[in-house]
Amino acid sequence: MMNIYYDENMPYVADFFGGMGQLFPFAGREVDAEQISNADVLLVRSITQVNQQLLARNPRIQFVGTATIGVDHIDQPYLASKNIAFSSAPGCNAISVAEYVISALVICGEKYQRDISELSVGIVGAGNTGTRVSEKLAALGIEYKLCDPLLERSGDERQFHSLEDVLACDVISLHVPLTREGEHATYHLLDANKLSRLKPEQWLFTACRGEVIDNNALLSMKQQGHGLTLVLDVWEGEPNVLQPLIEYTDIATAHIAGYSLEGKARGTEMLYQALCQHLEIDPTITLDKVLPAAEVSEFELTSDADSIMRNKLIKMVYDVRRDDAIFRSQLNEIGFDNIRKTYPVRREFSSLSIKAGEYNASQQLMDLGFKLK
Repeated sequence: MMNIYYDENMPYVADFFGGMGQLFPFAGREVDAEQISNADVLLVRSITQVNQQLLARNPRIQFVGTATIGVDHIDQPYLASKNIAFSSAPGCNAISVAEYVISALVICGEKYQRDISELSVGIVGAGNTGTRVSEKLAALGIEYKLCDPLLERSGDERQFHSLEDVLACDVISLHVPLTREGEHATYHLLDANKLSRLKPEQWLFTACRGEVIDNNALLSMKQQGHGLTLVLDVWEGEPNVLQPLIEYTDIATAHIAGYSLEGKARGTEMLYQALCQHLEIDPTITLDKVLPAAEVSEFELTSDADSIMRNKLIKMVYDVRRDDAIFRSQLNEIGFDNIRKTYPVRREFSSLSIKAGEYNASQQLMDLGFKLK
């Protein structure tokens, strides 16, 4: 029987992997080589660095999986050199991140009395997450521009724009992986120079990796009175965030944009499917078998679904202000990682069925991901 070691914060591991071997949970930031020395399978999240040092005492490991989109915490060349199979979960939480962005847009729109349908959004990074964001923006009728030079060069036929053009949009939303080398490295993509070109009336959202923005340069700019609206889910140096920056944000959260129940469970499911493929066995467990019904799973319209009703439904499923309040009140008390570890259940728009009856449930709601009953 296989020994399967997994990050204690991965959901539904017992449901998916319980029949495949013995399960051993571990704390993602504290795991060491000794603890996993007899693991056959290692399942991690982005907080665990998987490299030669971590695997030094393990002669038997055959499969490493990360329940995340990003893979910058995995030494893939080392795994390949040792013939260790590897899988990630690209796109597992892309819908969750996109819905975080939509919720933040609605909240900022209400706060600053801006009609979000009249805003332009620049999306930097058009992979799984950026694509999901663009789809939800399209559902809302919001103009967007994509910037992704690597995808553009690969032959992707969507219309792409320069970084300069995208950074001139009303809202900038960052969805790139963290890369430190090459022509299009994303480390400090927004450095002091690029930040200084942003206008006070713009909004800056980031839900990718903290090091993509120079946090000290951003803090300095805000301390000098720049009016830029900030929605920050990721921070340079996590879990040790630049605390003075928090007071200058409109929304501040603990790297939880992708933390919907569906998003986290989808990551576990994708690793289960990958391990089944590696072992050449047929998967028998699916996501719909393990997910519970949402606390609020149905809503009956009492009028046509206009933009006010749409915003109400978005906030009913996910109001990002909840997570902002948790972050501000609990960061010093329990710490960044514990906020993530104790994150309350959050569902995606698809968990809510709209019962329209005689009223018009707009196509927009369906395109956003809500279900029509």
